[in-house]
Amino acid sequence: MLIQTQINPTLKIPSFSRKPIQTHTLKDICLRGNLKEAFQSLPVSSNDHPDETYAPVLELCAQKKALSQGLQIHAHMIKSCSVSESVFLATKLVFMYGKCGSVRNAEKVFDQMGQRSIFTWNAMIGAYVSNGKPFEVLQTYKEMRVLGVSLDAYSFPSLLKASGLLKNLYLGSEIHGLAVKFGYDSTVCVVNSLVAMYAKCDDLFGARRLFGRIDQKEDVVSWNSIISAYSSNGRSMEALELFREMQKAGLDSNTYTVVACLQACEDYSFRKLGKEIHAAVLKSAQLLDAYVAGALVAMYVRCCKMSEAVRTFNKLEEKDKVAWNSVLTGFIQNGMCSEALHFFHDFQNAGEKPDQVTVISILVACGRLGYLLNGMELHAYAIKNGFDLDLQVGNTLIDMYAKCSCVNYMGYAFNRMPDKDLISWTTVIAGYAQNSYALKAFELFRELQLIDIDVDPMMIGSILLACSELACVPQVKEIHGYIMRRGLSDVVLRNMIVDVYGECGNIDYAVQTFESIQFKDVVSWTSMISAYVHNGLANEALELFHILNKTNIHPDSIALKSALSAASSLSALKYGKEIHGFVIRQNFSEGSIASSLVDMYSRCGMVENAHTIFKSIQSKDLVLWTSMINAYGMHGHGKVAIDLFNKMKENLTPDHVAFLSVLYACSHSGLTAEGRQFFEIMKYEYQLEPWPEHYACLVDLLGRANCLEEAYEFVKSMQMAPTAEIWCALLRACQVHSNQELGEIAVQKLLELGSTNPGHYVLVSNVFAAKGRCKDAEKIRSRMKERGLKKSPGCSWIEVGNRIHTFIARDKSHPECHHITKKLDQITEKVEKEGGYIAQTKFVLHNVEENEKVKMLYGHSERLAIAYGLLKTAEQTPIRVTKNLRVCGDCHTFCKLVSKLFRRELVVRDANRFHHFEDGVCSCGDFW
Repeated sequence: MLIQTQINPTLKIPSFSRKPIQTHTLKDICLRGNLKEAFQSLPVSSNDHPDETYAPVLELCAQKKALSQGLQIHAHMIKSCSVSESVFLATKLVFMYGKCGSVRNAEKVFDQMGQRSIFTWNAMIGAYVSNGKPFEVLQTYKEMRVLGVSLDAYSFPSLLKASGLLKNLYLGSEIHGLAVKFGYDSTVCVVNSLVAMYAKCDDLFGARRLFGRIDQKEDVVSWNSIISAYSSNGRSMEALELFREMQKAGLDSNTYTVVACLQACEDYSFRKLGKEIHAAVLKSAQLLDAYVAGALVAMYVRCCKMSEAVRTFNKLEEKDKVAWNSVLTGFIQNGMCSEALHFFHDFQNAGEKPDQVTVISILVACGRLGYLLNGMELHAYAIKNGFDLDLQVGNTLIDMYAKCSCVNYMGYAFNRMPDKDLISWTTVIAGYAQNSYALKAFELFRELQLIDIDVDPMMIGSILLACSELACVPQVKEIHGYIMRRGLSDVVLRNMIVDVYGECGNIDYAVQTFESIQFKDVVSWTSMISAYVHNGLANEALELFHILNKTNIHPDSIALKSALSAASSLSALKYGKEIHGFVIRQNFSEGSIASSLVDMYSRCGMVENAHTIFKSIQSKDLVLWTSMINAYGMHGHGKVAIDLFNKMKENLTPDHVAFLSVLYACSHSGLTAEGRQFFEIMKYEYQLEPWPEHYACLVDLLGRANCLEEAYEFVKSMQMAPTAEIWCALLRACQVHSNQELGEIAVQKLLELGSTNPGHYVLVSNVFAAKGRCKDAEKIRSRMKERGLKKSPGCSWIEVGNRIHTFIARDKSHPECHHITKKLDQITEKVEKEGGYIAQTKFVLHNVEENEKVKMLYGHSERLAIAYGLLKTAEQTPIRVTKNLRVCGDCHTFCKLVSKLFRRELVVRDANRFHHFEDGVCSCGDFW
């Protein structure tokens, strides 16, 4: 720029026209702050008195930060007089360029000066400080010391400010020593700068000690310095107490005092004090300027009073970008992302251009709202303006794409960053882990270990999430060892390790890690309870929940949901009711765990209680509606489930899970036409691509209705490859309706898939055994053994008293085994004599003698549980039994007869559904 001005030094003022000589002097015009008039009054030549001519105009340019006009003045000076000969004017130029943010031009003028005064050095140091270049200040200071330049009172504030910016207490102390040596340690501006320096270097004790040594505390700047020191270091109460002392001393506040005090109002607890300061500002009109108004907006944002922040912002006459960004950031910090986007539109309509802070705020909003297209538009704007190369903008872009599940662009944004910090790596690894790209997350973690960046607990948390996704215990152990070696093992990480071991099925390591936590928090207990539930150890989960209630730690909603899930899986109604009572006693919001309560009561056979909970919730979300629909379907109330689904559609949009629940309800109630209709509605009206579970459910529905050919054609027309569950559904239907041809096709398809589910092989084996193909059945069992698969033994349980009693087929391990067997013999004798019961040995698919088959049927686990229930429970009370497998046809007949002859309601939950046996009739209609 300077070179250009020397080539063409003619002063160009295209927007200003020459006017007659003004009556006021140039100095008077500059004092009034009218830059346009000052330019018009500038003489063509100023060889006589250049200092008097140019000095006031340069000061005005500095004041207005008018760099363009300052450059023109500089060019005019070069043409009219010798700048280098006037130390005074050259110093003014250095000062002007510094204030206008043009450090490079300031350095050029400074370097070209043959002579420099202390004012020149001060101007250069001030230029560096005001433009955030403390290292250059330090370099200039060293040069001054080498050249023997004596410092004056105005040198110290800039030097001390640079020390504070660098947080270099050693350098600050050295300059403090020089101030004492030169006798400036009692000068007010130096003392104030010393206070600020010690505060910036986190030495509040030193700052307070300096302030305390001031004999006459009559300078408001001194008070402002110490108040700001405490405020900026998060010592809000001390800052406001000093403000009270200042008021008692009879000193008037200025705008800097108000800004410092508003900054001390750091959170919601200070909202009342913030309003008091606001009221004082409104009473004193001279205190309300742009800086105070901006501080008021920022204060209300911190105090979570966004309505007040917006109201204050709207009253601003001049809204600068800082004020706009303060409100925008406030919306984000208070979780009001939609409002932030609306405010951003106002920002654009006002003609403002987004800077880095604006871009970061809106990217955060787009990420939280999942607005990918808006985020991509902003990314394009950032690339166009070079903002995407900024570290913070790059990190926010990665996070936005991760939250929008757009991993390809996330990787692109990460790779484009020229500099990456720990946050960059943590964010991108978390993004991959959260979006089920576990292997990519591990790959980047390995890459990170080759770089000299220390891994923090947040990074480890993301890697543990990836381990959970892969369900790979060796990798979890590896990360666990890494944590222990690096000393990163805090409570948060240990809790995560418990959780991940549980997710990966290694319950022993989860227990060991849990027990090693010395000071357990609620998350520790919740993680262990959830691990037990996840691994099918519901009894252990409920026992641990019982122990937790004896501690001083109160369960949170997640712990309660896990405990309710355990009670649900066991059909432990009494435990479930106890947990519900705990929720009520602790004033927990039932709404937060309503779906878990509905699920618990329905799985315990109390669908009426589930509906009572459902009705009591005012604002029902999609999960709660789906839970209730599923409850009715599970209990065979298909039409009620459909009515509820249609009612839900009036206000909410059903998702995949909601449609699965209503299809399930149709299947178990034989509502074939309705099931077909709902499948079509899901696919074509709601544009939801069916999952394999939806296909399996519809195949099951058609199979139950003996529409086997239609079911087979439906499977063949699927867009995706049929899963093992779909072929199983068809095979079961073929078995029930004796369709050997289609059954054979289903068997072959099922075996081709090589499933790892032992239940699939058991089904095929049973089909072969039922047809008398014993060798084929044996081959299937051999294949299971080769693959290390084991059939789950039939297991039933019943809740009696405060315990869950578990029974396995022909079990003799129960302490009251003798009484249970005797009672079961009595029951069997009665149903044979009075109900005409004859054991249906066709349901025993083992190649044994007939009498042995009868014994096997009599020893089924659900019969033992029913016998124990009749033995231990009061008459006319329902007997609730849960079984892990499907109830066989013979036991189904047995249960109907028991309900009739003993006049007891039996509620049996098997692997498929609920069976309500009452007076010899089952709610399933004998088809399950």
